[in-house]
Amino acid sequence: MPLSFSPLAAGASPASLRANAPHGNVLKDLHARDAPLRQQLLAESDQLVDIRLTERQLCDLELVMNGGFSPLEGFMGKQDYESVVETLRLADGALFPMPITLDVSQEQIDSLKLAEGTRVTLRDSRDESPLAILTISSIYKPNKSNEAEKVFGADDSAHPAVHYLHNSVKDFYVGGNVQAIFAPEHYDYVELRYTPRELRAYFDKLSWRRVVAFQTRNPMHRAHRELTVRAARQQRANVLVHPVVGLTKPGDVDHFTRVRVYEAIIRTYPKGMAALALLPLAMRMGGPREAVWHAIIRKNFGATHFIVGRDHAGPGKNSQGKDFYGPYDAQELVTQYKDELAIEMVPFQMMSYIPDQDTYMPVDEIPKGTVTADISGTELRRRLKTGAPIPDWFSYEAVVKVLRESYPAKAQQGFTILLTGYVNSGANAIAKALESQFQQQAGRSVSLLLGDTIRSELSAELGFAPEERHKNLQRLAFVAAELSRAGAAVIATPIAPYAHSRKAAKSHIVQNGGAGGGNFFLVHVATPLEHCEKTDRRGVYARARAGQIQGFTGIDDKYETPDDADLVVDLSKQSVLEATHAIILCLETAGLIGMA
Repeated sequence: MPLSFSPLAAGASPASLRANAPHGNVLKDLHARDAPLRQQLLAESDQLVDIRLTERQLCDLELVMNGGFSPLEGFMGKQDYESVVETLRLADGALFPMPITLDVSQEQIDSLKLAEGTRVTLRDSRDESPLAILTISSIYKPNKSNEAEKVFGADDSAHPAVHYLHNSVKDFYVGGNVQAIFAPEHYDYVELRYTPRELRAYFDKLSWRRVVAFQTRNPMHRAHRELTVRAARQQRANVLVHPVVGLTKPGDVDHFTRVRVYEAIIRTYPKGMAALALLPLAMRMGGPREAVWHAIIRKNFGATHFIVGRDHAGPGKNSQGKDFYGPYDAQELVTQYKDELAIEMVPFQMMSYIPDQDTYMPVDEIPKGTVTADISGTELRRRLKTGAPIPDWFSYEAVVKVLRESYPAKAQQGFTILLTGYVNSGANAIAKALESQFQQQAGRSVSLLLGDTIRSELSAELGFAPEERHKNLQRLAFVAAELSRAGAAVIATPIAPYAHSRKAAKSHIVQNGGAGGGNFFLVHVATPLEHCEKTDRRGVYARARAGQIQGFTGIDDKYETPDDADLVVDLSKQSVLEATHAIILCLETAGLIGMA
């Protein structure tokens, strides 16, 4: 029974909305009498300085305002922050293991004249809408290395939250309570977005007195379904599938795909057993501390039990190649605080399939010597990429269909070939030959991004200074990523003389080229400068030598030879067709095309 997302009563603080259950802040109903207060706050928000929130800050603010982070009433001030980092408790002693902070730069502090007592409008950076007014109680500079050590167990940038802390979080934190104006607006899966109050009311309407919550940031398969059904039957409870749709681990499956998977798998549960609701949480991948945090959040949403599995919210390997956390550290820490949490932990190990019995069992219950079957995440991704079959015992047909739609086989994936080299190296000729080859094979659209064309169409206002060359290449990378995500074969021929610019372009395309669309190949067209100059019919090299063209690559501007090229070709030694054939063989080896 879907419920709409209703905003927090205008001007209400989380403290004033606290339910009588532990950690149970809830949303008030929106009454007509709140309209004047909202108008007052809206009018005030227009007069105040603004802080535009990042994606993580938006997630945090939403859960502060709707009560998901109860007993928090805003972003943590200095005393609460230091207490949480050192003791997993707020300054008043309440259990809360994760710092919830609003970071700002020195420039913002100076330009906005931020100080204790200052009221600031917190705005949604996506549409500039005012969400809340923060009254600053403290401004302080955190010890980020200490935060990393105490909260995440190591000051190691292999941990995604530590990397984010050192590379994205600004130098200062501002703390203070918030007055809510509007909740952040969502346009996707609105019917599955429940506030704590709405979810509690839903459980009450169905007379669900015992609810087992299941946390996930990955697609669900048969093992997950069997795990949750077993947990529900053991506890004589219903199941809340409560996946995270805020920020998760970099490289995770996008939440649109995952939600389609959850919608498919929820229909496989016994009728009346399970419900699906989405959680707009920005995960930190904090292992044991994160498990305690998740338990508090699920209690606030009305769950009575919470599944904590093996390596709960673990980020993987550290920089020494070892797991950041032990497999059962999370279960042990949740157990340590079980009396305060007021939610019962349901410990579960991984489930394995027993072919002889056609059933799943927890790994610790499987007799020694029993034949089991499993498919790892790596193997699943391989099968999705290659189109190899995925057996029914592992996942459901409807789930596999969703994943195949979002993760096309290699032969249907987009890719980008970036040909870099001197002017007149032959990169354009190779690109046009490749375009003809790809068009001949058919099956995917082909986009040719010639260096001169990109210059005139996208970067006409840019010159050839190093920073302008960099900007031009990043614009090209943006276009290439969009086309690649749509399944196109993209062939680009910028000069791209600088290594750092090429690396940035590759990173953008790989990260934003979509599921499978981030395939990137750097081809160095290593035709020597002397040959390029000798065969130059346009006379651009002669003009550069005469000083008529400034900043010309190879003459008065450097070309940094790639040391990370996927392929090197040289038209002083090879024909265009030979170079083209070498590139096609590279793509064929990667499984992206078949030989003509």
